[in-house]
Amino acid sequence: MAVVHPASRQSSDDILGPHEDVEREPDGIPHDVIGLTAFFSVILAMLLGTIFVTGGTVGRIAAIMIAVFAIPVLVGSLSRRAERERDPIHPAR
Repeated sequence: MAVVHPASRQSSDDILGPHEDVEREPDGIPHDVIGLTAFFSVILAMLLGTIFVTGGTVGRIAAIMIAVFAIPVLVGSLSRRAERERDPIHPAR
């Protein structure tokens, strides 16, 4: 086991850099919005796939109509939420 001298340990400022802010979200998008986007995309895809496979002609038309209306609503609502929750104090670079 190697012994590390206390003076040689790096502080968090040395690792992150002198100007790095720990609270800043580097991509500029709130991370809960990224998670919600992934979650709702998978759920919507599973729902539409199930309806399309099991529904016959009417089900396929319904799945297409849901996709036409639900995807823009999902994207728009998550985009508005990202704008609303974006951190103005710690903006992305």
